[in-house]
Amino acid sequence: MTELPRPLTDWFAARGWRPRRHQLEMLDAARAGADALLVAATGAGKTLAGFLPTLAELIEAPTQGLHTLYISPLKALAVDVQRNLLTPIEEMGVSIRVETRTGDTPHEKKVRQRARPPEILLTTPESLSLLLSYEDSLTMFAGLRTIVIDEVHAFATGKRGDLLALAIARLTRLAPGMRRVALSATVADPDGYRAWLAPDGDIDQVRLVQGEAGADPDIAILLPEGRVPWAGHSGVYAIPQVMAEIETHRTTIVFCNTRGLAELVFQNLWKVNELKLPIAVHHGSLSLEARRRAEQAMADGKLRALVATASLDLGVDWGDVDCVIQMGAPKGSSRLLQRIGRANHRLDESSEAVLVPGNRFEYLEARAALDAVEQGELDPDIFRPGALDVLAQHIMACACAAPFDAAAMLHEIRGALPYSALDQETFERVLNFIADGGYALRAYDKFKRLTKGQDGLWRVTKPAFVAQHRLNAGIIVEAPMLDVRFKNGRKLGKVEEAFGSSLAPGDTFFFAGLSLEVERVELTDLIVRASSKQARYVSYMGARLAITSTLADRVRVFLADRSQWARFPDDVREWLEVQARRSALPAPAQLLVETFPHEGKHHMVAYSFEGWNAHQSLGMLITRRMEAMGLKPLGFVANDYALAVYGLEKIEDPAALFSPDILEHEFVDWVQQSALLKRAFREVAIIGGLVERQHPGKKKSGRQVTFSTDLIYDVLRKYEPDHLLLKAAWADARARMTDVGRLAHLLDTAADTMLHMDLPRVSPMAVPVLIMIGRERTPQGSGEDALLIEAEGIAAEAMRLD
Repeated sequence: MTELPRPLTDWFAARGWRPRRHQLEMLDAARAGADALLVAATGAGKTLAGFLPTLAELIEAPTQGLHTLYISPLKALAVDVQRNLLTPIEEMGVSIRVETRTGDTPHEKKVRQRARPPEILLTTPESLSLLLSYEDSLTMFAGLRTIVIDEVHAFATGKRGDLLALAIARLTRLAPGMRRVALSATVADPDGYRAWLAPDGDIDQVRLVQGEAGADPDIAILLPEGRVPWAGHSGVYAIPQVMAEIETHRTTIVFCNTRGLAELVFQNLWKVNELKLPIAVHHGSLSLEARRRAEQAMADGKLRALVATASLDLGVDWGDVDCVIQMGAPKGSSRLLQRIGRANHRLDESSEAVLVPGNRFEYLEARAALDAVEQGELDPDIFRPGALDVLAQHIMACACAAPFDAAAMLHEIRGALPYSALDQETFERVLNFIADGGYALRAYDKFKRLTKGQDGLWRVTKPAFVAQHRLNAGIIVEAPMLDVRFKNGRKLGKVEEAFGSSLAPGDTFFFAGLSLEVERVELTDLIVRASSKQARYVSYMGARLAITSTLADRVRVFLADRSQWARFPDDVREWLEVQARRSALPAPAQLLVETFPHEGKHHMVAYSFEGWNAHQSLGMLITRRMEAMGLKPLGFVANDYALAVYGLEKIEDPAALFSPDILEHEFVDWVQQSALLKRAFREVAIIGGLVERQHPGKKKSGRQVTFSTDLIYDVLRKYEPDHLLLKAAWADARARMTDVGRLAHLLDTAADTMLHMDLPRVSPMAVPVLIMIGRERTPQGSGEDALLIEAEGIAAEAMRLD
């Protein structure tokens, strides 16, 4: 093994530590000039392993200028890493500058960083892309030696990964000797990530370094009084027990799957916080000041609990966290393992976690996730071709930095795995789209961003387009938002415009842990004041986490394998036993469909376990087909496990509603006529640079942006239906918003696997989804008691054996 420089050796010794095997292997890979993927458990010193070669090189051969670029999926993680990296640097007494650069970095500091960069720069994919749009990026990155990508699983397979892969391909041209390093704790397909990381996808150039195994996590499922509710998905029924866990631990992170649930859980914890323990809330819609304050309080050991969303899923190293609680179902084993890893951060100690299922299906899902974690089964990583709207943004960024030759640009782009198969024709379409907007828009000068000169090089048409790009670049497109502010200007964060515009002066809502009263609604601001009144909870339209196919398959096995039932609580076991007597329990490959009358209507429930997104789409399609067949549908509700459709006529032949041709007919019509495609088009138009979110000194409201994109969408649909962005929007709508892959699998297999049970009344397994009828738009937390009473009433009917 390669020896460490003396300052590093002494630093390890002073702490009573020794370098771990995988840390030294990362150093060996660096000394050999090899790229590397490190897969190591949380608490194994993964981040230090990524930086160890950099620290060794800068100690042995100090250099001026940018040496290492660290890429994080989260701003909070970049700040946390800077804090933890500065400690060893200061204790070793070496002169190495470490700085962060994110959207929160002050403008003056950003300018200085380009002129005099630190040796180590910590940033995000979006900020790196912006850096590459400056003329001085050609010199700033010329001496770059290493790029370290932390938590690579968090973005490699999505649009942020596309942007980062393109940025790495550009950096490779600017700094040909640059090494590539990626770090992760939860990778199911190491070779897939090696290919994504490698120059030109050659995985042999990337060493796989496996970390030492850590202690098995200690995971429990919380069952207050041994009871699991029939309905709900928040786990709020267990709040007193959650508070008891907080009281008996040093520091607890309470994870919630949505921002709305985080606010709900926080308020409910405060109601039972008799000891007045310091508790805070953290999610992506809160202001930077509020998030930083909570993060610092955690780092200083001043909080007993932090209620958080995925904003803290990754890598933030707070050693005093000794318990993680997951409210509601985890939805995936990889996500659960990532969250569990936030506890302890010590390889030789078990991380303690508690799961709080919201209902009986969620209990089975929690048990499935626990088993998957114990058996080391992670959710699959699905790599797909790169998005064209992201490609358009990247090409524009490169053009802002310097004129380019098209052939050289295409060659460079193909060095990124997501775009390795990009053909000449598609590339030229993207290039022409940036140059004039496409056939239907070329008459408008505002879309002519690139011009090809007589020298054959492409360059930005005028300086205003450079400023426009830098102001509007980014891959994360939120729903239109309103800033929540006090009258004195202090900003608390953001709520979605759809929610904010539903409020009138005098209305109250919970946000940032406070009850707030609306004073007035302005164009982009919601002006509020603190209140003591009872308030409603903020609702968000953001993408909902769906159960992964891995966990869904395990839940299916639980239903069919009675030998597993002894592990379940009495009420869950009784639920399944009565279901087996009253109806049926599907085999793992079977589609159970039940039809029954209830409260004067006819119901059909399909237990397909394909996730909320696929079921929502299927509900739309089936009700359209029912309408055409004269079955008079009234509506549908869905969860991750089942779809329930109800109407005025009995469904005699469910198989006719599940035929695969529904994707060829109803699906295409529905997507094209619904707001789904317009929403997807709004996102790709913003990412592709067709529509501005901001002008210099002036921000557009969400309504203005949506109005602009809707107008362009209608023009393109009419005059250029094969426009590049319409195709990109269609691909997004199919893949992300409808989960069409799982939907297609369900429809392809339905005819051969369907088991139809025609019942005289509601079945036990139908209760959790049936209770949602009439409540699918009810804000979280409202009417909780009424919901439980109604659930018990339906359950009593379902569990009768006569």
